[in-house]
This record gives sequence, C-alpha cells and structure tokens, in this order.
Amino acid sequence: MSTTVTTARGPVRGERRADGSLRFLGIPYAQPPVGDLRFAAPVPPEPWVEPLDATAYGPTAQRRPFAEVTTIPEPSVPGAGVLNLNVFTPRADPSAALPVLVWIHGGGYVAGSAASPWYDGAAFNRDGVILVSVGYRLGIEGFLHLEDAPDNRGVRDWIAALEWVRDNIAAFGGDPAKVTVAGQSAGGGAVQTLLAVPAAKGLFRGALSVSGAVPQPDGPQAARAAARLLTSRTGVPATVAALRDLSDDEILDLQDRLAAPGPDREGLPPMLALAPFADGELIPRPALEALTTGEAGADVPLMLGFTEHEFTMFPAPGPDGPPLPVLLGGLGLDPARADAVTRAYGADGPERVFGQALTDTTFRAPNLAVADARAARERPTWLYEFTWRSPVTGLAFHCLDLPFAFDLLDAEGVRAVAGDTPPRELADALHRAWVAFVTHQDPGPDWPRYTAEGRVTKIWDERPRTAEDPLSPVRALWLT
Repeated sequence: MSTTVTTARGPVRGERRADGSLRFLGIPYAQPPVGDLRFAAPVPPEPWVEPLDATAYGPTAQRRPFAEVTTIPEPSVPGAGVLNLNVFTPRADPSAALPVLVWIHGGGYVAGSAASPWYDGAAFNRDGVILVSVGYRLGIEGFLHLEDAPDNRGVRDWIAALEWVRDNIAAFGGDPAKVTVAGQSAGGGAVQTLLAVPAAKGLFRGALSVSGAVPQPDGPQAARAAARLLTSRTGVPATVAALRDLSDDEILDLQDRLAAPGPDREGLPPMLALAPFADGELIPRPALEALTTGEAGADVPLMLGFTEHEFTMFPAPGPDGPPLPVLLGGLGLDPARADAVTRAYGADGPERVFGQALTDTTFRAPNLAVADARAARERPTWLYEFTWRSPVTGLAFHCLDLPFAFDLLDAEGVRAVAGDTPPRELADALHRAWVAFVTHQDPGPDWPRYTAEGRVTKIWDERPRTAEDPLSPVRALWLT
C-alpha cells in the first residue's frame, strides 16, 4: 500500500510495510552532482508537482564496495542523483513529534551505501524512533582538495541532508528539535567532524559516534599534499576542469593510484587521505583538536566507542616483511613503542600485534582521548567498548556491533560474520540503549556517564556490564 507525504520541494510516495511502518526511499535532498555541479556545494533540488516514486533505493555514490575492510552488505545503485536519503517512520503524522536518528554510513570516505539492509529502520520504528539514512559524495568527488572548488564537499552534503531533516521531518512524524546524528567508522568520524563545524550547530541535539575514524594529520597541508600526490602520480591536475568529465571508472583509477603505498606519501595520513579536513573555513580546526582542547560539541550529549579488535584481523607482513618498528613508523607512530606494543598484545600471537596497534591508533586511543577530554570538562559523555567475539573469527571486529545496535540479527550477511546464534540479550540491550539515547539523550540508568572520577565504561558482551576505567592500558600505551 502506498502513502504520499508532501515535502518542501514536492510530494513523495512511499510504501507501507507489513508491520504498519512506512518507508520512503531515495528522496533527493540536493540536485544530482553532475556537470557544473559535480564539484560544487550541494544545491537544493528543483521543485516537482507529481508524486515522486520513493519505493526503491536511490543511486549511491559508491561504485565499488570497500570489501577489504567492511563485512556489511553494501549495494551499489547506478544513477546520477546520489544526494538522496531514506526515511523510515512508524507513522507520517505531523503531530507525532517523534525523535529522529540520522545515520551516516561508513566506508573509509571512499565507499559505503545507505541502501544496506543493515541500516533498515524497522526496529527503530517499532520503538518509536524515525531513522533517516543519508547518501553523500565519496572519495575524490567528496573530499579531494581542489583549488577551484569548495573544500569538504561531502561534509557540505551531510549538512544539506540535516537541513532537509530540519525542514521536512515533521511531515513524516518527526520532531526537528529531537534529532540525533549517528554513524559508524567514517560515519562515526563524520559525527565528530560535524561537532566541530559551526554551520552544523543547531541541526542536531545529540551525537552517537560508532568506531569513529578521523584522519590524522588533519589540515590544509595534508589536503594539499594529497592533491599534489594525485597530480604527480597520474599527471592529472587537481582541478575541476581536469576531473569534471571523467567517468566513474576513471575516477576510481585515480583513487587507486593515490592510495597506493610509496615513499612519496610523506605528509599524508597513513589512511584516509580522502577525508574531511580542517580547511579553516567550514571546518575551522581539526576535529580531534577541537573536541579535545576546544569548545566543539560542548553542549551536545555524545555517546561514543569502538569494538575491541576493529582492525586486528589485518596481519603484519610475513617473516620476510618489515619489522614492527618500521611498520609503526609507517603509521606515523614512534617506533620505540614496538617493545611496549609487543608486551601488551604478544599473548594473542605475533600475527595480531600489528593489527591491534592499528586498531588502537585508528580507533581506541583517539576516541578515548575525546572521552577523557569531555569528562574533564564535565560534558555529557558515555563511552563503550564492544567486546563480544564472533564465533566465526574469534574477534570483536570492525562493523560486528551494527546488527546488534539496529536489532537486525536476521538481516542478510549477519550469520556469516556473527554465527548462527548471535546473542539476543546483547542485541536487546544495545538497541535499547540507542533508542533511549535518541529519545532522552541518556542511554539509561544502567549506564552512568563517563566522568573524570569514575571513567565508567559500558562493556557490550554476551552479558552487558559496566566497568571502571577498563581502557587504562590503552591510555597508558598511546596517550601518555
């Protein structure tokens, strides 16, 4: 059964699901970024009169899944209108004033898809929350510094989507004053970036950063270095004129050549060379710096955390490869820490030492630093670590927590990574905490705030619990 809702730009026709909830897919929040708009700031869509068919997912900016890192099924949908979003709502009643969760997908800022079955909003709708999942420009089109184009185009896309939510969500039953922005991996980094963006202030009241990944170093020098590296490796100038008419395959080829290892990468982050960066205008200061030493997000409740073994599945090179000090140096870390890292993680086997160092330096240590800094300033913060180990891999790896948080244990691909009987109690508790945070800006009485005195942290395992400062070894290893 179809249902039509009128937005500020025109009517959209969605569908009613078997459980009575509604979904509206592929709604444009900006014009297709093609031609002169390919590297421009997002432009509002032209108004329309006839109901727009919103019963199928719209085009995705992803043209090739990031299969090397993520276990999430992430469909690539062809088409030009990639600046679209999906609304899952219990009911399209303007008087309902329901809380809203705006979801920004991950994928290393170069891949990912809002059309994933892992991001379905059915369970949130069941519990009285509207879910909005957002597509945005990726890779070169979203984040490469170009002298003749606005920087951080992907960030501008997130802001445009949040502005669409502000202006339209009431028609779908939501309250624009009750918006929480959330995301995982690059999407978690997006959340932290948005906390540091003055133009995003007031567009959301709460923030949920899941395994947030923010580039380091972060700034115009690194962004310009990435642009120069692209040109030196490919011969293609980092300009709109040179890139605007290239095909998707040609853009992906340039990205691959930019991402390849080599001694000419000095000044670039070991990962995330195409990512948000402090441009001095839209993003005045590096996000981690703004969150740990500045006033960014001071009045916004923040729930953040990570899995225990995000990237631990990535082994170091074999016995003939570089030693650990050299590998750490390649990550921009002090090679002298190699002995301490080996002592800390060697019991899990030498093949896991490098992967756990990568996990710590990309996710656990930076997010712990944000939590510690906010706690020192008495800002509302909740920290967690997801430690349930998949029986398939024996690790609590990157993305494993998402089917539990979305309460989608039966979704496509979940059994392949979580086994045949993932713990229902864990999904119930984790999803309930998310719903409580989105609804009340507090995950509930069994999860106290993270403070400088107690550093109480939620441990998401088969039997969830809290612990006092369980991450002190991470702090001692990387933050002191």
